[in-house]
Amino acid sequence: MNEINVKNTGAKFAHATVGTLKAFDGKLFVKEATGASSCEISFGTLPSGAEVPFFHSHRKNEENYVILSGAGRFQVDDDVFDIAEGSVIRVSTGADRNLKCTSKEPMVYICIQAAEGSLEECTAGDADIREHKNLL
Repeated sequence: MNEINVKNTGAKFAHATVGTLKAFDGKLFVKEATGASSCEISFGTLPSGAEVPFFHSHRKNEENYVILSGAGRFQVDDDVFDIAEGSVIRVSTGADRNLKCTSKEPMVYICIQAAEGSLEECTAGDADIREHKNLL
């Protein structure tokens, strides 16, 4: 059975792991383990020939799927397209979605869910470069 192991926590961070992704099976949400307040992240695996057993949509959150291994098909409303390792798929609110694994190996993916339209600044626009003692 999959579980999240919290490795380290501090006042401003949380480090958790789902373990080796090649051995991962099923679906697991990580928000509670990391204390995230801006998004939900889940890890998912579909065996060869399997698909998510339902379509779903979200009222407030868009989802971003990152395919880590395997290949398959993705459906958004009535649009269907091929996906594979390295694919990134964003699905907006109010759109039905589903995915299916068509490769011989399982499809492993990450899904990141956040409020649609909430990203105001990112990367360099939201960064402050600082001098800090490197302890790595």
